[in-house]
Amino acid sequence: MRNIALKLMYVGTAYHGWQIQKNAITVQEALEHGISKVVKHPVRCVGAGRTDAGVHAEIYIANFRTDCTIPCDRIPLAFNARLPDDIVVVSAREVSEGFNAIGACLKKEYTYRVYNSRIRNAFYVNRAYFYPKVLDEHVMAEAAQRFVGTHDFKAVRDVGTPTRTTVRTIYYFDVTRNGELIEMKVCANGFLYNMVRVMVGTILYAAEGKLTPDGISEILVRGNRTEAGPTVPPDGLYMTKLWYREPVGLETDPEE
Repeated sequence: MRNIALKLMYVGTAYHGWQIQKNAITVQEALEHGISKVVKHPVRCVGAGRTDAGVHAEIYIANFRTDCTIPCDRIPLAFNARLPDDIVVVSAREVSEGFNAIGACLKKEYTYRVYNSRIRNAFYVNRAYFYPKVLDEHVMAEAAQRFVGTHDFKAVRDVGTPTRTTVRTIYYFDVTRNGELIEMKVCANGFLYNMVRVMVGTILYAAEGKLTPDGISEILVRGNRTEAGPTVPPDGLYMTKLWYREPVGLETDPEE
């Protein structure tokens, strides 16, 4: 059977995350349903990672196995005709038999967007976190740097799926402002449940003066979730970049 990797994008507002659930519609379920109609047999898609309810993906890699003979350059049009408008197959490529979209993923980048204005923008509803209080992006950038490196991040995760270790490595955490839109880009070798959203909430606390950037380092050492900031809404969170062990021709950057 062929092993096909898909590059996707999706708006997560209408979905309860990526992974199939019993009583809620998810991106994986909608994708598998649409693909099955085209290839004429049930499929199981393996995704690059779990995105939670309401979280978006500007890039997402998933793979599935099929005996369908549709050429890869025709797959996007064929699949998109059977998918909801908010899930799009951008491109497809046949990959090695052993390729697994989550197992082969080395690093991920998420971007969190905050619309920082006294007046909300209708075009950013469900696409960015509306935050009317004045924010200093320079203080936010200084706070974000306290997360960079290898740390135990149990203080900035919510209770979720059990994990062997809460130690992760963050390679960069950049904060930029373009007018009223603030973007926070964070890259790591893995993320704990709600980790990005809690880190953003903690950075916003620092911007409001509720804690200092140095205080973030102390929170990480103590490992107490109650000392960190709140879990911000999912609306502003996007998966934006992926790195793989083998270049699959779909991701933004193969591992160098």
